[in-house]
Amino acid sequence: MSSEVLFTVLVLAVGLERVVELVVSRRNAALSFARGGVEAGRGHYPFMVVLHTGLLVGALVEVWLRRPEAVAVLAWSMLAVAAASQALRWWCIATLGRQWNTRVIVVPGAARVADGPYRWIPHPNYVAVVAEGLALPLVHSAWVTAVA
Repeated sequence: MSSEVLFTVLVLAVGLERVVELVVSRRNAALSFARGGVEAGRGHYPFMVVLHTGLLVGALVEVWLRRPEAVAVLAWSMLAVAAASQALRWWCIATLGRQWNTRVIVVPGAARVADGPYRWIPHPNYVAVVAEGLALPLVHSAWVTAVA
């Protein structure tokens, strides 16, 4: 099996994981709104959707059109970073529980979470997003997508 096909399977798996996140997020957002939650930054949410989708599509397009050579050391190290970012993201989701979603919804009176990764990093989910955004395309040397 070619490296392009394997990379495509990886990106599709990440895309499927995003769909699972959206299901969890919609459920949790509805619960937050039912508790009086107020959304901040609503206007930037569509941009974030385009950015996340563009990352996945862009990486695939670049790999299939430009056909960069997958450098083994870079591929394995970036795959480890991408996997660690997924682990961090799901640690955030598990820590926040019903408070987690892909939007910024503040429920009045809800306590600030200071457990899990939030003990050390104020916004660990953003760290996971940035790490994955750089690492995933570089698994197959798609540096244009990683830079973009």
